[in-house]
Amino acid sequence: MDPGPTDLGVVDPQQQQQRQRRPPSRYESQKRRDWNTFLQYLRSHRPPLSLARCSGAHVIEFLKYLDQFGKTKQAWGSLDALVGRLRAAYEENDGLPESNPFGARAVGIYLREVKESQGRARGVPYQKKKTKKKKRKLLQDTAVGASIADDAAGASIGSSEAGEGSRAPPAGSSPAS
Repeated sequence: MDPGPTDLGVVDPQQQQQRQRRPPSRYESQKRRDWNTFLQYLRSHRPPLSLARCSGAHVIEFLKYLDQFGKTKQAWGSLDALVGRLRAAYEENDGLPESNPFGARAVGIYLREVKESQGRARGVPYQKKKTKKKKRKLLQDTAVGASIADDAAGASIGSSEAGEGSRAPPAGSSPAS
């Protein structure tokens, strides 16, 4: 039995054309639109900015620029997803990961501030889970400390009433002579 060309690792030209005709995924389409919007922003910036000179501050400026059109007034998650798509697009367009302005610390801080601000506006402030663990541990430590202090206070009261080194007789009994 003669193996077909695809069994040998050779790509069939018809299959290759079908793959090329397949429309990009929704994510890929959105990523391309976001990237083109960002490049347009850089071109319209005064003075125009090159991608190589773009920093985290410019990314934050871009996010605020989009906000005036109502594109980022939804949940914090949509902003986070936008930054994630642009971060991937930057690297796909020959940008080095270590110089990616979308991964800058300032951008992360800005996103965190937006998240907390939107949480407060909803009446549900954002709290880290680590904070809850610390509070629980603090409460446990406080409860243990309070019970130890109560035990110590009770012991000192009992020993001072009975006299040092002696035991108080049980209630209702007479002392033995």
